[in-house]
Amino acid sequence: MTSQSSKPILFVGALTEDNIFRVSDFGKGAGKYMADEATSNAAGMASSASTAAARLGGNVALWASVGEDERGETLIRDLTDEGVDCKFVRRVKGGKSARAVIIVDETGERWIVTDYDPVTQSAPKALPVEDLSGFGAVMCDVRWPGAAALALDALKAAGGLAILDIDVGPKDVLEDLAARATHIIASAPGASILCDQQVSPREAVTLLNDRYGVEVCVTAGGDGIYWCPADGGPVQHVPGPKVKVVDTLAAGDVFHGAIALALCEKQTTGDAIRFASAAAALKCMVFGGRLGAPGREETIKLMKDTYHG
Repeated sequence: MTSQSSKPILFVGALTEDNIFRVSDFGKGAGKYMADEATSNAAGMASSASTAAARLGGNVALWASVGEDERGETLIRDLTDEGVDCKFVRRVKGGKSARAVIIVDETGERWIVTDYDPVTQSAPKALPVEDLSGFGAVMCDVRWPGAAALALDALKAAGGLAILDIDVGPKDVLEDLAARATHIIASAPGASILCDQQVSPREAVTLLNDRYGVEVCVTAGGDGIYWCPADGGPVQHVPGPKVKVVDTLAAGDVFHGAIALALCEKQTTGDAIRFASAAAALKCMVFGGRLGAPGREETIKLMKDTYHG
């Protein structure tokens, strides 16, 4: 089955080299560990989301920033091989491409240490092209806020979907970007920062909808998704599919890529959330971060099996 999206989607934000180690006994404390499994791949929130959307049949492009170094060229090649259009990826002279070290334990939970170069992540002066109206949507993370602000404003002005992935970050950055979005999709920790208090996902949806007047989704891991439409109303809950969890790394990114694609295809928000939840659940069954992003047929099958068609 192929995507019905008529316009491409632009993903904006992080591009890193993820070095991932699965360590079954990591919880025992300080010391030396032997990895049970390891891999390295191009990742980052927006980049992993773009891969997920491409594997699900979407026409996707990435606007990210790397250094003029060998790592950056390798990252671009990896994503290009996934079907992601990387012509907008910026190469910064004198900059270093980002990297991360990630530990995945026996429960599938992860610890992430990232290294972003402020030179490479400096704010762009302009959009990568003068007119973004040819895109149906942008999906922006919060790791390259200068670029995200430009892209959200452009798509919102063009009448497209300006979708923001809210995660942990400086509160002033989250507030600035949230005010530019037509759709806010937040992790529970990111939502609490934006709400300036520790709140439940259900409470966060209401608070953010009241403040910004846009469609809001808050992801709560194994507890599923809470959301409400732009005009408010009762908060709705979509439980996540039950699967054997091996690796939760990039599950949220896969969700974001899948829901951006589904919304661009004009699926209802409920169906888009169910589609994205199925994709994220399938990712959790595979070690390797975004390498576990599923294809469209298996995603639709799990969606139908979980939500009864």
